[in-house]
Amino acid sequence: MRAPVLPQRHLSRRRFVQAAAGTLALAAAPAFAGMLATGPTRPLVYGHRGASALRPEHTLASYAKAIADGADYVEPDLVATRDGVLVARHESNLIETTDVARRSEFASRRRKKMVDGTWHDGWHVDDFTLVELKTLRAIERLPTIRSGNTVYDGQFQIPTWEEIIEFVAAQSAATGRVIGLVPELKSSTYFSDAGLALEDRFLSTMLAHEYTRRAPVEIQSFETANLKYLRSKLGKRGNVRLMQLVLGGELRPVDVAKAGGTLTFGQMLQPPGLRDIAAYADVLAPPTRGVIPLGSDQRLASPTSVVDDAHAAGLLLHTWTFRPENRFLAADFRDGNGENARNEAGSVAEMRRYIATGLDGFFSDDPGLGRLATG
Repeated sequence: MRAPVLPQRHLSRRRFVQAAAGTLALAAAPAFAGMLATGPTRPLVYGHRGASALRPEHTLASYAKAIADGADYVEPDLVATRDGVLVARHESNLIETTDVARRSEFASRRRKKMVDGTWHDGWHVDDFTLVELKTLRAIERLPTIRSGNTVYDGQFQIPTWEEIIEFVAAQSAATGRVIGLVPELKSSTYFSDAGLALEDRFLSTMLAHEYTRRAPVEIQSFETANLKYLRSKLGKRGNVRLMQLVLGGELRPVDVAKAGGTLTFGQMLQPPGLRDIAAYADVLAPPTRGVIPLGSDQRLASPTSVVDDAHAAGLLLHTWTFRPENRFLAADFRDGNGENARNEAGSVAEMRRYIATGLDGFFSDDPGLGRLATG
């Protein structure tokens, strides 16, 4: 199906890229001119935590692999240290993605904390200063599924938001193409309650750096108040989009629940809710199975109307997350090599089925396969 034409106040993929390119051409050194692609429109490929199927997530190695494999954007999930520095981790708990559990000097830091409505037992980033955090090393989150990634355990530090910007800027200069950043502000309510509000820290770094003042930046959150705040501070910048992440059903965004609100993700996905989102965001981002659900046989069922509904509201539609192992694929695309086996052909075929719904972009743990899927 073909997506309807978006209202003029929302940038299409091509117009967004061209607007950013124009900004670069006006504001940047000559070396930046022409670095953004302006060719035929295709869905954008977002490197989920870098290339997390191939390298430990949220490491410079993972971002480097994603960029080498053709990702249009790389994703740093951002959390705050005790001294207020933003670093890239998928959540506050460090237990699954660092060697902290093996570090005897930090044994006393283990705690249970309520984060986003769920108790988490482990070592939390906001109990560590940046200097302490830099002594830890990243490990593979899914060692039984992605055992090949464990060869990289212990090799990489946890990068800061500023280090990631500088790294991506360097990669952009080296490769001759602009690479977007798609940061997610994680657990904004939790960090605000801890006295470590993310938003102004994020903005101060983003706006201070020459690259992120001009290159594409797409800011994500499952919460709503932080995106509305960012829109009030950023306005409508040619290189910036805001992405409202959603789940479904009766779940509520954490900030809504804390404020005693009743708005659910399911209500947000209805046409009135989508129009409300379009007042402060540019992109709707449901999970993949919200675009094409699985039937009782674990095979793909009929697509939902969410892509068309989002477009009708003036929103782009990006979905998350495609993973290349059999266990994560719909039954239509699995092969007989075991549930943890990589299945590149099946993953590409599954992504192509989703692309046919008219989505505008997608997250993939293996962005190289994502680029194959887009043709």
